[in-house]
Amino acid sequence: MRPASAGFAAPAAARVHVESVGAGRPLVLLHGFALHGGVFAPILPALARAHRVHVVDLPGHGHSQGVAAPSLDAIVDRVGDAVTDALSRDGAAGASPAVLGWSFGGLVAMAWALRRPACVDRLALVCTTPSFVVRPGWSTAMPEDTLQRFGDELRVAWRLTLQRFLTLQVQGSDEGRRTLAQLRARLFERSEPSVAELGGALAILLGADLRARVGGIAAPTLVVAGSRDTLAPAEAGAWLARTLPAARLSTIDGAAHAPFLSHPAQFIGAVAGFLDGR
Repeated sequence: MRPASAGFAAPAAARVHVESVGAGRPLVLLHGFALHGGVFAPILPALARAHRVHVVDLPGHGHSQGVAAPSLDAIVDRVGDAVTDALSRDGAAGASPAVLGWSFGGLVAMAWALRRPACVDRLALVCTTPSFVVRPGWSTAMPEDTLQRFGDELRVAWRLTLQRFLTLQVQGSDEGRRTLAQLRARLFERSEPSVAELGGALAILLGADLRARVGGIAAPTLVVAGSRDTLAPAEAGAWLARTLPAARLSTIDGAAHAPFLSHPAQFIGAVAGFLDGR
């Protein structure tokens, strides 16, 4: 196994932090809102046995700088350039990685597969949705005013608000207490977040609606849902699996929003063969 490499500073992606470990087919990991790539640490050894894993801190999160005008396309371009540089440094220029995106990272992964389809070999979409808020014809999501109120609270008492957000992620999970402890331990591991940057990411979550576009994702896709997820309900995952042309669904019973932490063995069992191309 190759040693992990620190975040690099290539000109095209100087503001994105990427750590790489393992050997094999390239795999990119994209984390959720308000966290960073370190959240995947418990499953990284298992994934790195068969993959060269590139763990990204999304713009405005962890060690990565934000974008001047946050948008889903801007994040995709920044992350795509960073991963291209990482592959080139590995001598794998032109390779198309598998991309595993969790929650907000899943939204970024879907937008990446739409914006740069030749750059994504396959997708694993974990506890994510094409729209995180309720819209006409879309009820399997959070009420828009709930997410807006979260943004207001974030500006007033961001520490307490983020702690409450972590609690929502494990609500209903049969391993909720242990999972919450892991999330809390990771939250500020890579410095305290910028409230302004988090506000930009939250605005993307409020505005993004990929329902009309995801049918154009041609990459083979595995949708992983938690049966007790309240932030990205399992019904939203089922909708994605029905709508994407080359997708299938794996639901982890008893899991909420972070099944890779609460049910790691089941999670690895669900994704390993798919990521290997089987």
